[in-house]
Amino acid sequence: MGFGGISIWQLLIVLAIIILLFGTKKLRSLGGDVGSAIKNFKQSMREGEIDGNSDDDDVINRSVENEKDKHSS
Repeated sequence: MGFGGISIWQLLIVLAIIILLFGTKKLRSLGGDVGSAIKNFKQSMREGEIDGNSDDDDVINRSVENEKDKHSS
């Protein structure tokens, strides 16, 4: 038994059919496209975390200033 009741031979047959239908060049370019999409997504997430952290700090500082103003009045 393999993955969820599918044997390794069934997976190999499906893989062979996919290679015959699309060809190795098409599959290679598809893999490269998926890899670059994942890389760009991870980079955007890192940039978003950096931008998001600075925005959070600004919101916290403004709310602290507002509380100080309320108490001083």
